[in-house]
Amino acid sequence: MSNAEFGRLSKEKFTKKSDLARVQAALEFATEKHTGQKRLSGEEYISHPIAVANILMEWDMDIDTVVAGLLHDVAEDTDVDLSEIADKFGKNVALLVDGVTKVSAARAGRSDITTYLPATKDNLTKLLVATGSDVRVIIIKLADRLHNLRTLEHQTPERQLKKARESLEVFGPLADRLNMGRVRVEIEDISFHYLAPKRYNKLRNEIDQRLGASKKKLDKVRSEVKVELTKEKLRFEMDGRIKSVYSLHKKLRKRQTLDDVYDLIALRVIVDDIPTCYLVLGLLHQLYTPLVGRIKDYIARPKPNGYQALHTTVETHQGQIVEFQIRTRDMHEYAERGLAASFHYNEHKLTEVYQKGGLAPLPVDLMWIRDLQEAAARLRAGEKVDFDALKINLFGDRIFVYTPRGDIFDLPAGALPLDFAYQVHSELAARASGFRINGKIAKFDTELKSGDVIEVLTRRNILPNLGWLRKITTPHARNKLRSQLRRENIDVAIKPIAPQPKKMPWQRSRVKPKSTNKTDTKKS
Repeated sequence: MSNAEFGRLSKEKFTKKSDLARVQAALEFATEKHTGQKRLSGEEYISHPIAVANILMEWDMDIDTVVAGLLHDVAEDTDVDLSEIADKFGKNVALLVDGVTKVSAARAGRSDITTYLPATKDNLTKLLVATGSDVRVIIIKLADRLHNLRTLEHQTPERQLKKARESLEVFGPLADRLNMGRVRVEIEDISFHYLAPKRYNKLRNEIDQRLGASKKKLDKVRSEVKVELTKEKLRFEMDGRIKSVYSLHKKLRKRQTLDDVYDLIALRVIVDDIPTCYLVLGLLHQLYTPLVGRIKDYIARPKPNGYQALHTTVETHQGQIVEFQIRTRDMHEYAERGLAASFHYNEHKLTEVYQKGGLAPLPVDLMWIRDLQEAAARLRAGEKVDFDALKINLFGDRIFVYTPRGDIFDLPAGALPLDFAYQVHSELAARASGFRINGKIAKFDTELKSGDVIEVLTRRNILPNLGWLRKITTPHARNKLRSQLRRENIDVAIKPIAPQPKKMPWQRSRVKPKSTNKTDTKKS
């Protein structure tokens, strides 16, 4: 994309003259500073920052994030320092550029951040923590990685495998935690294409064959549903979703055959509000035969990353098995773009807490980011952080649990009742004498499950004790408890027991990521 093309697109995105002027100034500044630098493709280096900024605009990120996207490499690759960026483009942009630079430098072993970090092959979690006081740093890194994957064919075979493996094991799950579904799918499929090209091409061909064979039948189903919904005078949109190659690969690894995969193609019905979602579900079940056990209500019980929709699988009059996904427009937008769609920084910047450097309020499904922000604050204060436990928070499975009043709380899988109590309020947790889960008395070491309703039982004469450190798993709860113990002059050097992180899907795969066959390292 040329500078002129980017300029036209930025005019469509930003209507304020002041915002356009900032984007244009950043473009000219980055172009000047990267003059003479080339990418491996032979293109001028500025094409990469432009592409990153364009991706950020597609995600509807705010003006500071887009400007930082244009400038994200100047502090690392040129003679520009952060003070100059702050003077020209503002403190917020400089902080974002600094965060992205630290991620790159620390991953390469060139940053003092590594003094806090024990040796490990996968240190990206720690680096995200070290720069996580503003989550927009993560968004910029995702855009940066996405463009690098799109141009991975210009790298050596060894670099292709390294980048693809890291992307599949770290950036894909990170995009999923942010519910950025479209980004996750692209990251996974490009990475899988490089890591296992034969398997990728085989599944891609099988998907294409199934699509060709079922197109006419699906068109008939789509037409029948449209007629039925129109009769009810409903406002709706319909589109289709094809399962990604990597998602299909993971599903087939569970000893399923392609004939057992009912959601290879799904039809989406997008409506105005939640009551209409349930109305559409009822109409579909009147029209077709629903399959027992294949109805999922992710509206009442959202997925751990905040995804909401109704899913149902039906058998049509022609005997075809079809999955439907029913969601509101807001749910659809969030399912596609996740954090980028829901994190309204333009509003946060106007709040007093943001101006003072405090933590901006977060949706319940993104409360795990608070752990990242708190860990970042402790790093800046020179304290050590339990990165192993935090990695579980970032990349592990999540659960949703409820208070008796119906309030929802997001916790990592393996969390215990005290983790929940400290999530609700630290003073409530400090007086915990027991717990009632789903109406039954439960022990302190009871592992919580999604959907649990938890009541914290309290007594006034209860005080936190050292043994509680072995009955919690989350960094947030651990930090709050340690602070309370210090107030009681209790030594908190005891090491807590944290659950072990699960292996990533790729790590469990039978496909070998390294190959001696040179043809397996090149993109088809």
